[in-house]
Amino acid sequence: MNRQTIHKITLVTLTAGLLAGLARATPSTTYWTPATTDLQGYKVLHLGMDDYFTVLRKKDNKAGSFPTDLQLELGVLPFEKLQAEIGVDYLEPSDAPLMFNAKLGTPEGALFGGSPALNAGIFNVGTKQGVTDYNIVDFLAGKTIPYFGRLFVGGYIGNGQTLVNDRGDTDNTGVMLAMDHGFLPVKEKSGDEYNKVVFAADWASGKNAIGGGGAGLYYYFTKNISLLTGPVFFNDEDLNGPWKWTMQLDINVPF
Repeated sequence: MNRQTIHKITLVTLTAGLLAGLARATPSTTYWTPATTDLQGYKVLHLGMDDYFTVLRKKDNKAGSFPTDLQLELGVLPFEKLQAEIGVDYLEPSDAPLMFNAKLGTPEGALFGGSPALNAGIFNVGTKQGVTDYNIVDFLAGKTIPYFGRLFVGGYIGNGQTLVNDRGDTDNTGVMLAMDHGFLPVKEKSGDEYNKVVFAADWASGKNAIGGGGAGLYYYFTKNISLLTGPVFFNDEDLNGPWKWTMQLDINVPF
């Protein structure tokens, strides 16, 4: 066994727990991935708490729950046709709990009549070099399709030193797909409209920390408060462990 192989095995052994726990430190998301062209509105603060836990499974370090992800996102541009958000995630328990993200984009119809929404962003910017600095850049397009819902497609590329598979080999590029569809439309006295229930599904390719996806339901208590739940499956179970169940609380606070 040569030195390079030993180094790869050591890296994966030391960071496998962190890889899974920090895989979801992201900007606005569809479900498991950031495969959505949604952005926080100007001066809208997003508060989020995501949990990923095992179901009917005995305790196992490799197959255990992920750290709880506490999120802050803020919309920072006052323009209708160009929007941006910045954010920070705090994950505990973790040896390197802070991760950062940012995203810039245009909504549907901003460039010309019927144009898709477009955006680019960076996420999983960690503070521990060689361990959590995934620095993943993604590019996405989104379009509303009548009777179907919204469809999102895009790709990503990350730091080849840290975005690796279970053998320690670089696996830092891939595609992302997602969709959502709303049900039970509600109109509030204020005139705000939203769907009470939203089905969402997504998937990212790659046998790495972010490879995988799932499907579940959002329930909106109000336009600005929702709870998402459902299962998540992974492309590389040696990194992330077997499937888990997620509960995600999202609260938007307009200033």
